[in-house]
Amino acid sequence: MKINNRSLYQLITVFLLVPMLFQACSKQEIPDNLSYVDPNIGGVAFLLKPTYPTFHRPNQMIRMVPGKKDYLDDQIKYFPLTLTGHRSNAIMQVLPVSGDPDPGLVPVSAWDHELETSTPYYYKVWLEDFDMDVEFSPGKKSGYFRFLYPEGANRHLFLHGMRDGDWKMNEDGSLTGVESFQGMKAYMYGEFNVKSSIKPADTRKTNYWISFQGNEPGVVEFRYAISYIDEEQARKNLKKEISAWKFEEFMDEARVSWDRVMNKIKVKGGTPAYRRTFYTALYRSFERMVDITEDGRYFSGYDEKVHVDERTFYVDDWVWDTYLALHPLRFILDPEMEGDMIASYLRMYEQSGWLPTFPRVYGDHPCMNGFHSSVVILDAWRKGIRNFDADLAYEAMKHNALNATMLPWRNGPGCELDDFYHEHGFYPALRPGEEETYEEVHPFEKRQSVAITLGHSYDDWALAEMAKELGHQEDYEFFMNRAGWYKNLWWEEKGFFMPKDEDGKWIDIDPAWGGGQGGRDYYDENNGWTYLWGVQHDMDGLMELMGGKSVFEDRLDQMYREGLGRSKYALLAKFPDFSGQVGQFSMGNEPSFHIPYLYNLTDSPWKTQKKIRMLLNTWFKDNIFGIPGDEDGGGMSAFVVFSAMGFYPVTPGIPVYAIGSPLFSEISIQLPGGKTFIVSAPGCNEKNKYIQSATLNGVALDTPWFTHEDLMSGGTLELIMGPYPNKEWGLGSKKIVYSN
Repeated sequence: MKINNRSLYQLITVFLLVPMLFQACSKQEIPDNLSYVDPNIGGVAFLLKPTYPTFHRPNQMIRMVPGKKDYLDDQIKYFPLTLTGHRSNAIMQVLPVSGDPDPGLVPVSAWDHELETSTPYYYKVWLEDFDMDVEFSPGKKSGYFRFLYPEGANRHLFLHGMRDGDWKMNEDGSLTGVESFQGMKAYMYGEFNVKSSIKPADTRKTNYWISFQGNEPGVVEFRYAISYIDEEQARKNLKKEISAWKFEEFMDEARVSWDRVMNKIKVKGGTPAYRRTFYTALYRSFERMVDITEDGRYFSGYDEKVHVDERTFYVDDWVWDTYLALHPLRFILDPEMEGDMIASYLRMYEQSGWLPTFPRVYGDHPCMNGFHSSVVILDAWRKGIRNFDADLAYEAMKHNALNATMLPWRNGPGCELDDFYHEHGFYPALRPGEEETYEEVHPFEKRQSVAITLGHSYDDWALAEMAKELGHQEDYEFFMNRAGWYKNLWWEEKGFFMPKDEDGKWIDIDPAWGGGQGGRDYYDENNGWTYLWGVQHDMDGLMELMGGKSVFEDRLDQMYREGLGRSKYALLAKFPDFSGQVGQFSMGNEPSFHIPYLYNLTDSPWKTQKKIRMLLNTWFKDNIFGIPGDEDGGGMSAFVVFSAMGFYPVTPGIPVYAIGSPLFSEISIQLPGGKTFIVSAPGCNEKNKYIQSATLNGVALDTPWFTHEDLMSGGTLELIMGPYPNKEWGLGSKKIVYSN
């Protein structure tokens, strides 16, 4: 029997991997939670962006995603050496090519879904057009490719052209490159295990071909590292992380890094589908923020300087999306790292003059609305995180609140509209058809007047509470007054938060439909039904506005039952982010996350248990359609992690968790200091979703919540589950603890 290069390579791989598998199986303390992770879950978008199968180490800089539009795209255009941001800026793109391709064409290749292997730490795919396999494993600042060319074929690597930069083959055979993006540069240093040569692919010298000499060995290996500082630092990063041509060892290091975080939460019971959904959501929760510190230095896009700092500097966050669940999840699993992230925000403030909203590697990229970094900081402080400068944090929070513009998708000094808000207590809106008069307003994102007023009321509440924590009583009273300004837009007759014009007169719109594209004139990506519940910091006040607890519950019921009033295609054409609908509720967008847990504030906590199970079972399946909206780099996945464990942080800034309905009979959370918190749910299965009774550390619990201190102290929350609700459970103390 003839054995070609691929067959020989596969046999060698098996022999190399079998000892590793036996070794992993012998480590009984490490369950195989990682095997449940499927990076392709959500790979086809409901309407907007799909998830991408991202290969990286937890919270590290190198992120590789094959260059295709989504899971259904049958062509791969390139393999980037990294992404500079979540699902964006794929830089330094390469593609291996076999045979004799047309040197003037940019190559692409079809691929086969069944011949692809995707794990967080290892990727493999067969390139159909070139009859070859590609493998990849990520490091922190480095990556490692293996290209298995067919026997006897000419072997090439296509290098895509750089943006304001270039590739260079050095005399020693190493490859270097530099690429500019968003006003900064990335540097690459790489090495091959075989001799190679380079030539331009076109007369413009923007694309290049690398050709590899000879036929042995059959596998071409390419190891590289990236730096945002300079080329020499990229070389150091490579030498530090990959010192030998041993792909399997490097891959095993990556696997161990994922085992470590996957085993922070262990589950028993539940279906295999539940486990795939849960552990994939946990994997997604570790994509960002990312560490860009290189040997005690980092380049900051916030002042365009290299800083010497032994403390880790983190970038790439979308706070509007992540403050709700992703940051709170890290407060539990890795509070020290979360403190480093907040300290990174404060360095960004010192370097740029503003607390960031969407801190990217190249600087703040203002998106959405609100200063929710303030909520993150308060939440961290109240959950015992102290490894950041609280006084500097308070200074930054206050500076943004008083001086920065509140306009969506803007950052920097305030304008006349902000002055109006500070004087009148609400953001003024335009009437339908009225032309914008302020050039500072984003032409597409509009004023979002109701969303801004509600969001900044929450932010000012966080600032007031932080003032109280630090002893600034006058500031506490000042900002706590502003925290109630959301009430200025409550139109009692309509029962919704509605816009007002500059004269303080109501603008009578349909809250389910008004506001133009995405409702952005008044709301943001969602309609008035979503923003009806957008005052997490003062649910007592909201309940009072509505007319009491009974009406509050009725309105919750009505939201899930209310018709769209039009065809679904018409609704989604105008509100594409308002996805995953159940009545007028949207599971596919972050402002809705806390809403199903609000039944815990009524006389029917069992309805939270019912809704959470229904929402998880309906919208978060373990398949390529398994995400109902934009996942946003952990923003949505963290909701799944929390809800599957049976609890959720309704109000970041108040260290309390609302109890829902867990998916597993036992969830064990490994905490810092060797402590463990267990959610034990005897009888829990697909039908037994209702809580019959509960104890916390052996003491009867008749309230549908517990505190962060309860969790971090370790212990056991036991929830006895059954198929029908116990409508009396959870009514023991009706003090509303999710609000001030």
